[in-house]
Amino acid sequence: MKTAYLKIDTNHTASHINPEIYGHFSEHLGRCIYNGIWVGKDSPIPNINGFRKDIVEALKEIGVPVLRWPGGCFADEYHWRDGIGKKRRKTVNSVWGQITEDNSFGSHEFFALCELIGCKPYLAANVGSGTVQELAEWMQYLTYYGDSTLANERRANGHEEPFAVDYLGIGNENWGCGGNMRAEYYADQYRRYASFARNYSGKTINVACGPCGGDLQWMDTMMKNRGNVQFDAISLHYYTVPTGVWEKKGDAVDFDAKEYYGTVANANEMERIIKGNKAVMDHHDPEHKVGLVVDEWGCWYDAEPGTNSAFLYQQSTMRDAIIAAVHLDMFNRHSDRVIMANLAQTVNVLQAVLLTDGERLVKTPTWQVFKLFLPHHDADLLECDAALPVLHENDRKIPQISYSVSKKDGAVFATISNVSLTESCSVLVDTDGMKITGAEGKIITAEVHAKNDFDGSEPVHIEDFSGYTVSDGKLQVTLPPCAVVSLKLK
Repeated sequence: MKTAYLKIDTNHTASHINPEIYGHFSEHLGRCIYNGIWVGKDSPIPNINGFRKDIVEALKEIGVPVLRWPGGCFADEYHWRDGIGKKRRKTVNSVWGQITEDNSFGSHEFFALCELIGCKPYLAANVGSGTVQELAEWMQYLTYYGDSTLANERRANGHEEPFAVDYLGIGNENWGCGGNMRAEYYADQYRRYASFARNYSGKTINVACGPCGGDLQWMDTMMKNRGNVQFDAISLHYYTVPTGVWEKKGDAVDFDAKEYYGTVANANEMERIIKGNKAVMDHHDPEHKVGLVVDEWGCWYDAEPGTNSAFLYQQSTMRDAIIAAVHLDMFNRHSDRVIMANLAQTVNVLQAVLLTDGERLVKTPTWQVFKLFLPHHDADLLECDAALPVLHENDRKIPQISYSVSKKDGAVFATISNVSLTESCSVLVDTDGMKITGAEGKIITAEVHAKNDFDGSEPVHIEDFSGYTVSDGKLQVTLPPCAVVSLKLK
């Protein structure tokens, strides 16, 4: 059994963990919105004004802090006027399956959903096929408090008070599906759009379109132009593909050990990508005025056989729980720059936290991890020195242990995961500033292919964990293989 060592400095905080790091992403894609979150008021499925009641409750249970909408690639062909009022225009979702979009879920429905969940809204504006005037009018419609034709139209559509727009993404993947732009061109476009995207009722954090993964040239161009562009944050997208080959990504539930470790190794590439982009940002912004928003992340597998491949529906296993924990620990450790992250996607798409089939609902292994990590929300990251064992798989080195440690209201909380499929790991936890006298532990562990399914089975769930001992003010933890553990230190 390999060993690991964590030395926690409980007296010094490294950064603050924004709750928005635990954010989510909902796109008009497949069954994320329609026949997912939104079933309509006349549905026999229990709902709250058209929103699935069980989904609202499940998202509240994991404390969703922010929700991104309407895309994704869909955002850069979305025109907000199609989704307001009683008579709504039918359009074509040309990005995801060329299906009819009836626009029954629009701006008012999105903000109502955020209010039900208790989360902040994050809008993605149409830069690819939209206009500056269209965005300016959308913001006036949503946020103006006084007497104007647009504000009065909002009132006539049922919302007297202005909406709060906490975050606004100016475009989405403008290097790709958002217009295939060059960084220099997009920087100029951002300047135009942001100049007229006025929030009349409060402060909006403007998020510029950042790079695809490790495209440091895009990040450098945007950061060099920040003096003229003036953004509060910049986005980053990176998906974990098990095989690394987009044309044959791998199956969600049928995979061998080699593919599992390939998934973990590719997930760990996020660390290199974040560090590379942070270095560019630090060069241009040493005062850390610009936040990094990882507003699309997660595992992307081949669509489940028998489903519409454009809908990106995939099951979720214990492998996804491990990948979720690795990412969330990583975002915590880089919370000096990472101010938000949005898992793709909330329901029925990619690494979803919830799956639906008619009236049935599944809380996936990823949902379980988000619930386990709740104490990290709005906590302070503690400085921690670590000595971690390394796995050698497929000619790649993979840290066997993922971790992050935070402090809130005087309590110290650690999440520690073991990514090995076969080897336990002994972890010695020591501290500066406090003497450990005990702990409360929780664990998620199962065979790596285990999945929560519509038959009601839930093999991947949170249980009490007692695999530790306390001696001389230190904690000795024995992590079983393929496990995610949380510990509240006493």
